[in-house]
Formats: sequence, structure tokens, C-alpha cells
Amino acid sequence: MTCTLLPKLWIDIAVDKGAWVETLPDYQAIIERAINETVAVAAEFEGEAEWEISVLLTDNDAVQILNRDWRGKDKPTNVLSFPASGGDQPIDAPQMLGDIAMAYETVICEAQDMDKSVSDHFCHLVVHGMLHLLGFDHICDEQADEMEPLEIEILDGLGMPSPYPDRA
Repeated sequence: MTCTLLPKLWIDIAVDKGAWVETLPDYQAIIERAINETVAVAAEFEGEAEWEISVLLTDNDAVQILNRDWRGKDKPTNVLSFPASGGDQPIDAPQMLGDIAMAYETVICEAQDMDKSVSDHFCHLVVHGMLHLLGFDHICDEQADEMEPLEIEILDGLGMPSPYPDRA
């Protein structure tokens, strides 16, 4: 029997702009469940690590600026992930895993366009962003072949359907 010790997760959530609170009053619980399930399925931590994750809930304008400045794409997107660079951090402090930023208007429009609940789409994007912080990507087919099945497994554990109907 193997026992996996999950790290202690410190999740800092900031609501900057957008009607997040009104639309998703349980946003904090959704984020915590999605991140914990992602770590339980996809992360390989040793010992009793402590990790810090920052989540910014904002609007299209703010995400567009981040996307332009950090990725060279001058348009809003649903979720951005910024893995920590691993620089010098105090030994006794939680290690920064990275930041996730989400654009309110894009998330809402996508959910409506896909005929999904805002809550389910939001949860999927938190999982997706968290997987990026853990080093997963989908730039090429080989990477997507690794990342997308993990998303499906994690979302299934959260009681949600696959966002990739061709992979279900």
C-alpha cells in the first residue's frame, strides 16, 4: 500500500474586476475543490511540501494586458497561468507554484456558447490553469495527449463531464 502525502496548499484568491461574486457566489469553494483534485491526480510532491497558488479573478481588459505583455497576444483569453520561476524563496515559507488569472466576460461567453453552466466551465478552467502550473501543456499533439486525459480524469472526479467530447 502506498500513501501519498498531499502538500499543504495555500490558495490566495483576489477578485479584482467583473461580477464574479454575483455570478459565482461559491467561487472560492469551486477553486479550492478544483485545485485540490488537480493536485491529488496530477502532482508528484514529495514529503510534506507547502505550496502557494495565487488566483486572480478579473475582467477581459486586465487579462488582455497580461496576455499582451507576457505572451505577445493582444487579446483577452479565458485563463492564463504563470508558473513560478523557482527563484530564491525563504525555506520556511510555502513555495510559490504560480499564478492563475481568469477573465470574467470570456468565461461567461464561452459557457453560454458551449451551453455549459458557468460553474462547470469555471471549474474546468481552474483545473486547466492548475495543470499548466504543474508543468503540463498542449502546444503540440503529444503534450495535449498527456494533458487532456488528465483534465478528463480530474473533472470526472469532480462529477463533471469531459470538455473534450472526442476524447470521452
